[in-house]
Amino acid sequence: MYFQEGTTLLEMLSSFEFDRPYPILSAKVNNVSQGLKYRAFNNRTVEFMDYRSYIGRSVYSNSLCFLLCKAASDLFPGCRVVLRRPISKGYFCTVDKQDGSDFSDNDLKSLTDRMMQLVDLDVPFRRHEAPLEEAVKVFKDFGYQDKVSLLETIGDVYVNYYTLEDTPDYYYEALLPSTGYMKLWSLTRYRDGLLLRVPDRHNPEQLAPFVEQPKTFDVFSENMKWNSIMRLDNVGDVNLACQRGEAPDLIKIAEALQEKKIVQIAEEIERRVNRENPVRLVLITGPSSSGKSTFCKRLSIQLKACGLRPVSFSTDDYFVNRLDTPRLPDGSFDFDNFDTVDHDYLQSDILRLLAGETVEVPEYNFVTGLREFNGKKLHLEPGNVLLVEGIHALNPSLTDKVDDALKYRIFINTITSISLDNHNCIPTSDNRLLRRIVRDFNKGSFTARESIMHWPNVRRSEVKWIYPYQENADVLFNSAYLVEFAVLRSHAEQILMTVPKNCPEYSEVHRLMKFLNYFVPVSDKDVPSTSLLRSFIGGSSL
Repeated sequence: MYFQEGTTLLEMLSSFEFDRPYPILSAKVNNVSQGLKYRAFNNRTVEFMDYRSYIGRSVYSNSLCFLLCKAASDLFPGCRVVLRRPISKGYFCTVDKQDGSDFSDNDLKSLTDRMMQLVDLDVPFRRHEAPLEEAVKVFKDFGYQDKVSLLETIGDVYVNYYTLEDTPDYYYEALLPSTGYMKLWSLTRYRDGLLLRVPDRHNPEQLAPFVEQPKTFDVFSENMKWNSIMRLDNVGDVNLACQRGEAPDLIKIAEALQEKKIVQIAEEIERRVNRENPVRLVLITGPSSSGKSTFCKRLSIQLKACGLRPVSFSTDDYFVNRLDTPRLPDGSFDFDNFDTVDHDYLQSDILRLLAGETVEVPEYNFVTGLREFNGKKLHLEPGNVLLVEGIHALNPSLTDKVDDALKYRIFINTITSISLDNHNCIPTSDNRLLRRIVRDFNKGSFTARESIMHWPNVRRSEVKWIYPYQENADVLFNSAYLVEFAVLRSHAEQILMTVPKNCPEYSEVHRLMKFLNYFVPVSDKDVPSTSLLRSFIGGSSL
């Protein structure tokens, strides 16, 4: 099909005939994400996207954020809107009015009404390309110092920014053509702020179901408090600190905060072990690349410092033989499925250990895909506490025959507490994806392309098998820290560049490379050998 040079994707769309159950929101052009106002001047391969795609959801969410900020700016001049993070199937945000007065129910209604009015008006989002100095001046004049700090530290010559009527904003991904695309959303009170609710990824015609996550929110709030104390609210602040030579101190502080939390968890386990009905089983879980194994080793050291003698094993050693592994619809192995673990056998061994028996536990050979017995025997004596680590450790079916009073549950996640700026949240899984790409490449397990190819299935399995039990944990541990992306940048960039541009995975590579460019690179020389991060970048002593 042929079009005149400079035709936009939006103008081309009506000429194509294909199934469109939901509105088209964005596209991939030569495996790079682009907005529908992208103009083509040469032959291009185009794949249109709706809300069910990651790209479509990002474009919709960013545009919705701008809609909120525009409406708030119209109603409360000089206010500060901050999109904090995705949570409870929406985005937690705050609106601080310039006069310091409380955000009332009437304010919420007025804000919602103004957003709806802008949707009805179908106002276009306009993209501008300008020299860095010009863009910085635009945001400085508008009072967006967070964007000024970010843009001044990334060193680009030209910058793309957007306007909605007379309101400017900056987003590192494309936006929708206009406000009229955003028919479905909701703004409600949530904790000490607001929750901007978005459509369901599987059924974009209805809102994503609200999921209460009080423990996750508390962990996030705790990290936000420390960021505020250190005056590092956004990536621009961190970049400026790194440019001042403060990166070694930031690494030390991040490590100290994590160690402090591990000590607190160890001391709480010690208290529960020494009570009348003692805890005897510690279950440790978390999604892929959250740092479970290294956390388990560091916790064991702190438990020993408390006078306890931990005994541990991984649920991975109870994998069924590879040929018996459940399969995905395409016939490939589903390694994250609950039935990948022989849970009946694993629970039997746990019950026997708690009953005082000596048990020979298996060791899984990941090369042969077979469970082997190599003489590893475990026995629990007074003072011993059993640690079981693995992605399904908190699944109730794994230990449903063990008295809950004997258990202490730990969920590890990477809750990125910092944002690029006040209006650009960092996607919650990017931290773990970059960790996994670097680790898999360094170990020779998978290429970067293969790691990215497998990631959607990993994420689907996590949503099904892991995250539903997050709020059941006795404690949540956050394995992310402030300067991690800055450290990962020097490791990940060269690996990502090995992915060819002519494959579907390149769209994710392009996005990650663009994302990493926002961080001033930091050497890993000050990252200690006991760091959780070392299990991904190499050099771990644990």
